[in-house]
Amino acid sequence: MDIEYPIEAAYSLKVESLLNALLTNQQNGISGAEAGIRSKRFGLNIYKSQKQKSLWRMAFEQFNSPIVYLLFLASLASLYFKNPVEAIAIFIVILVNAMIGFFMELQARSSMRALREMDVSYSRIIRGGKKSEIPSEQLTPGDLVVLEAGDVVSGDGRIVHINGLQVDESSLTGESFPVFKTVETLNADTEPSAALNMVYKGTSVINGNAKVIITGIAENTALGKISELVGRSAPTKTPLDIKISKLTKKLIWITLIMTGIFAISGIIERKPWLQILETSIALAVAAFPEGLPIVATVALAYGMLLMARKNAIVKKLSSVETLGGVNVILTDKTGTLTENKIFVEVLSFPEEELNVSINKGILEYKGARVERSQENFELLVRIGSLCNDASFEGADKGKKSSGDPIEIALLILAGAAGFHAENNIGEFKRISEMPFSSETKIMGTLHKGKTNFFVSAKGSVEDLLSKCKKIQLGSAQGNLDGSGREKILSRAEALSSSGLRVLAFAYLISTERPGDNYLQELIYVGMVSFLDPPRTDIKDAISACHSAGIRIVMITGDHPMTALNIAKKVGITALEDNKVIAGSELPEMELLGDEWKERILSTTVFARTTPKQKLEIVDVYQKAGYIVAMTGDGVNDAPALKKADVGIAMGLRGTQVAKETASIVLKDDSFTSISQAVAHGREIFQNIQRFVIYLVSCNLSEIFIVTLLGFFAQGSMLFPLQILFLNMVTDVFPALALGLGKGDSTIMQRPPRDPRMDIVSSRNWMVILIYALMMTCSVLLSIFLCRIYVGSDVRVINNVAFLTLASSQLFHVFNMSSLHSGMLGNEVTKNKFVWIALLLCFFLIAVVYLFQQSRDALNLDIIPFQAWVLAGLSSMLPLVLVQLYKLVFKKRSIPGCSKKTLVRPA
Repeated sequence: MDIEYPIEAAYSLKVESLLNALLTNQQNGISGAEAGIRSKRFGLNIYKSQKQKSLWRMAFEQFNSPIVYLLFLASLASLYFKNPVEAIAIFIVILVNAMIGFFMELQARSSMRALREMDVSYSRIIRGGKKSEIPSEQLTPGDLVVLEAGDVVSGDGRIVHINGLQVDESSLTGESFPVFKTVETLNADTEPSAALNMVYKGTSVINGNAKVIITGIAENTALGKISELVGRSAPTKTPLDIKISKLTKKLIWITLIMTGIFAISGIIERKPWLQILETSIALAVAAFPEGLPIVATVALAYGMLLMARKNAIVKKLSSVETLGGVNVILTDKTGTLTENKIFVEVLSFPEEELNVSINKGILEYKGARVERSQENFELLVRIGSLCNDASFEGADKGKKSSGDPIEIALLILAGAAGFHAENNIGEFKRISEMPFSSETKIMGTLHKGKTNFFVSAKGSVEDLLSKCKKIQLGSAQGNLDGSGREKILSRAEALSSSGLRVLAFAYLISTERPGDNYLQELIYVGMVSFLDPPRTDIKDAISACHSAGIRIVMITGDHPMTALNIAKKVGITALEDNKVIAGSELPEMELLGDEWKERILSTTVFARTTPKQKLEIVDVYQKAGYIVAMTGDGVNDAPALKKADVGIAMGLRGTQVAKETASIVLKDDSFTSISQAVAHGREIFQNIQRFVIYLVSCNLSEIFIVTLLGFFAQGSMLFPLQILFLNMVTDVFPALALGLGKGDSTIMQRPPRDPRMDIVSSRNWMVILIYALMMTCSVLLSIFLCRIYVGSDVRVINNVAFLTLASSQLFHVFNMSSLHSGMLGNEVTKNKFVWIALLLCFFLIAVVYLFQQSRDALNLDIIPFQAWVLAGLSSMLPLVLVQLYKLVFKKRSIPGCSKKTLVRPA
């Protein structure tokens, strides 16, 4: 007889049928030999994690760019025309850029390795009637596993024996509260997520113990199926990649058009073919900013390092800038917005209701307190301490506690109120217990005091009220009649509908020991409502995002009212807004009409959503033109994390699947780190935009100069290697300094940039053209003056043109300052990197002139002093013109620029 595997809907099979299908035994399990056979047949219990890129592939991807392709072509052309120095220089540019990108991604991988949890876990099993402990990856279908409090479940399994088992399934479902399990067979139409007789891989045992028959391993688990969904979700190309690709195409067209014009004119004028080709190469070199990939990579890498200092590990460089363009953040609730810990929120007594909070171990009341409920309060705290299986060692201070989160919350409440749990336990010795079960929904304990017996009970309001005969009213007691019961049940329903978990408490004091069924004729004391509270810093972080024009949307697997309650508390939605969409309401993606899409885009709270629905909601936002960031920590978040433009995982309590899938991992699990990272991302885009405008305007000026000199002063035309020197030195270092500058202090008070906006907009091209023409005019002016005051030697004129262009490009960096800033005191002059870059560039120019070999390589000569003076004065022309414009027209802006800066900000 062969084993049946995989087993579908194992929760609907009777235990005997399941054991027969898996050829196992609920006392002895399978034999060791049989386990070996099954492991070979079904494989190891390891889900397919995302494959890491090999080092070779990571290195290759650094060269996979249109810009790099063009640089390669330029290098080959230089070799063909026997210019090896030029070819080597271009190749160095390519190599440096690749090395920076490679090592920064390698650093991110190392950081992830340091964050990665020790993935070797162990499971207690029974094989052949003998207990043993094995690595969880060796589990196989039919294994009998023993689970106890604190264990992480290593495979999907059907429960065959249970003792008060509670499981935390938040990593799969997003539900904050632990789930009580049962052994009862369920109907076949039960949702797998609601199968109370099953445990699932990746969840953790909070309380109790059980024996489980493994029904699924690896890909045949709920976790494995979600991992498969992650694999099917295609990663999204980042907006920065798309924008740089568009910019590259525009630059290619500029290059082709200018080269074509020059080549046609050369043919018409019957110039030598070799001269036409060499000049065309010079134009190609001039048109293309060789420094762009280096500067962009370094600026992103710098932002990556800044974000790492703010506890955000970036796994891919381009994600840094993408985060700055985010205009909607889809966030999980449990553990991301909330503490993922349960605390008391409301104390509801017959004559009083108190909203409470615990701040630094002290119980605080929100509003006035009526003292007539003091007796009820003290009784409730005593019941909560006695009817409790959680560890109390330091629990009243929130330290070293273990057990059911609700029971831990009751111990913390007792300690915060000054009623230490150990005092109660010392005074009342437990002599009997009725554990909580899914049938009774009540837990009761019997204690022996010094003079009497004390019964404590807690449980669901409806079930516990059925056991109560009286009600505690301060220091007195009264009969619990029908109207009293209805009033309590009505209030409990109202509290539950607001997203709180509600438990009732009752007691009984007897001078004689009660019988075995001591949960009878109890005295009702009150109710406690519990909540997984918001993180203390979350409201300010969300407010900062709203101020920055970023929409926050909660997508959780938790209860709709719980989700809505938290959303109101943290400021995601308005207090009067009660709009929430449950996953059961959402139609299939194929059936989504325009009306449903609009409804999704206008809703800020989604609850009871499945991993597939989270993925589909991300897709709806992306297709509507949003740049989407998705945050989460659970396995259920992983598909959406991969689909989003930026996936952000929690590093401390995030599952390994989530961390491997995300593009950014937060080491401190704080939403505040997200808002700080967004600010860095915006700053980086602003810097990228500035240095791109600087680089392109410099290169466009080179195109104009080469073209004009090619027509009118062929002998004094700039040489390709001179242009390459300018592109590598006088362009790159100032641009790099701009890329490392500090952003505007008001950057998070402005809305996100339009995601459709290019790095260089049509208005920016106008600004670039103005800058390029000014630098071109400065070179033409220097040539004109050189002919008058120095002479007509083409070598001298070439050198003067070279020096004027180099200097004007260096001084041009100061034109990138804000329109309203002064000439001396602005964000550029205060940038220490700018001054370092300028000193370095002038030093390199001086070094080139010092050595004969470098002068020969660049076709430079020792020129008269007057020529140096002419070049220096002429190069100041663009800076003087722009500063005069700023001085005279401060309240106006250059066409294509904002009122705040010459370079249009993000």
